[in-house]
Amino acid sequence: MRKMLQNPENCAVVRTVGFIGNKWKPIILVRLLNGGQVRFGKLCVQMPDISRKILSQQLKELEEDGLIIRHSYMEKPPRVEYELSERGKTLIPVLKAMYDWGVQIDDPGATGTWDPLVK
Repeated sequence: MRKMLQNPENCAVVRTVGFIGNKWKPIILVRLLNGGQVRFGKLCVQMPDISRKILSQQLKELEEDGLIIRHSYMEKPPRVEYELSERGKTLIPVLKAMYDWGVQIDDPGATGTWDPLVK
């Protein structure tokens, strides 16, 4: 008989999903995988279906969780850029595994090419 956990928060999968488990966070993280800093406006262009408000909220949560770093420049006009933190970079294998699983679900015989910058 299976032993049930009393508190699902003790489950590592539940904790992981708490960090990246919504519609936009994995997409944002994949967009930041190129290794450089990405401006807020560029993220808006790369993700046209997300509102600026929701993108801003998601970026703030990712920053609070230590997965991304926000760089703010006091210029005119102000410039803000984001990049993966070292902690965020540890999610690359997780995101790749999610990609691989998604490819297999779509077509069990298919193998995709992991390219996080595919638009």
